[in-house]
Amino acid sequence: QVQLVESGGGSVQAGGSLLLSCVASGSIFDFATLGWYRQAPGKQREFVASVHRMGTTKYEDSVKGRFTIFRDNPKNSMYLQMNSLKPEDTAVYYCNDIDRSLPWGPGTQVTVSS
Repeated sequence: QVQLVESGGGSVQAGGSLLLSCVASGSIFDFATLGWYRQAPGKQREFVASVHRMGTTKYEDSVKGRFTIFRDNPKNSMYLQMNSLKPEDTAVYYCNDIDRSLPWGPGTQVTVSS
């Protein structure tokens, strides 16, 4: 089974930027659509963004214009460029197959201070 490992989180001030990475232990060619999710304390995990293998993207309304999702299939990697970060973006971020969810990985913590 392919494993997905997230990295790139950290602590930043509002308005700052982070680049999150999702690296697979094997080929991601079979993942038609990959996506990022996040879970804040006391809240359910929510969809953030997705990218199809051919490049089509979708975004949750609150991150449109600030986040950019993209993938590098030869490197078996997928990324989330996060700009103009807000305190409400604070959460643990996870990546997964949109259509056929794998077991959740450890995620990566993003903390945005005012």
